[in-house]
Amino acid sequence: MRVVNMKVYCITKGELHPVLVELVTDEGISGWGEAAVAYGIGAKGAAGMLADFAPKVIGADPSFPRNVYHEIYDHSFWTKGGGAIVFAALSAIDQALWDIKAKALGVPVWELFGGAFHDNIPVYANGWNYRHDDVLEWARAAERPLKEGYKILKTYPLANRQPSGTLRHVTRRALSAEAFDVAIQRVRTLKKVVGDDAEILLDLSGGMNNDQLIRFMSVCEEIGVSWVEEPLDPYNFGGLKDLKGRWSVPIAAGERIYTRSGFRNLLETGGVDIVMPDVGNCGGIFELVQIAAMAEAYNARVSPHNCASSLCTAVSMQAWLATAAPMPLETYPYFPEVNEYVQVLKNPPEERIRNGVLEVPREPGLGVEVDTDRIKPFLAYDLAA
Repeated sequence: MRVVNMKVYCITKGELHPVLVELVTDEGISGWGEAAVAYGIGAKGAAGMLADFAPKVIGADPSFPRNVYHEIYDHSFWTKGGGAIVFAALSAIDQALWDIKAKALGVPVWELFGGAFHDNIPVYANGWNYRHDDVLEWARAAERPLKEGYKILKTYPLANRQPSGTLRHVTRRALSAEAFDVAIQRVRTLKKVVGDDAEILLDLSGGMNNDQLIRFMSVCEEIGVSWVEEPLDPYNFGGLKDLKGRWSVPIAAGERIYTRSGFRNLLETGGVDIVMPDVGNCGGIFELVQIAAMAEAYNARVSPHNCASSLCTAVSMQAWLATAAPMPLETYPYFPEVNEYVQVLKNPPEERIRNGVLEVPREPGLGVEVDTDRIKPFLAYDLAA
């Protein structure tokens, strides 16, 4: 079996821009993957990077995904020490290859990694208060996911809502006195709204210098936040090491760290309790499984980052099931309500969440069906042998 065609789709409509790759074999089996840079800027770059990788993928045997991974990693030069764009593209290819292999064998992808560790997949809700930019309504928006059965909620207390529905994070890692006060009021009010009915996770996106961070973390301790994510810039490993143990709040990080090598550096700081590899940019499915196994040796847990299309959610589920001690998986159940959102799947996992839990997918491959008619207008590259 050989890969004979690569198609790259770049969704340019709306505020979320998923980049999907389809690999087609000479036996008629197709595999799908996503380069997880849908949020922010980088989609067109990732689509172009996928096209650049095509000569190393077309003609390859998809029965050996790791061989293809190393052909790209070892012989593309900029992959070593590379960043989000290069590893998002490599991750998408890796996902598609495992999808093909699993479909050819008639099993879910998780079966290829020793079987599922878990009977179901607990998830948490993010993106539930994107419509609000104040304090009270921002916090009261939590009532909706609570009513729908979510037990864990994540949010961005420092960010400002944009007219498009996206967020603008902090500039130069410093809040005005007024904005800092709003952030404090938000988390205190949110705690009053959710009480003990749900855990609170706060993502700071590296948005504070130490003078404000120290005061903010004290409030997080006070209200019992379950974790604070990216308290520092993603590559401030020294800062994580210096601040470790200062607070009784677990620290999560890793959505902008790539490959086992990057996560080794992160874990060796001793300043992170939860690592957050993204299956769509850390290097792919097997890379995430290996990162999770490495985290166990550092007594850290893994909670995969997931902020892209529903395809990325499906891939994340497969990797999550193959890890021994994961924390709940990130989901954005309300993304489809954002203006001009393009749903790329016919059977998105988010629609099957019940009381904050997903069932284990048992269909072959990634277990989802891409809506090819819907994404057809966004075809960016059609690369055949």
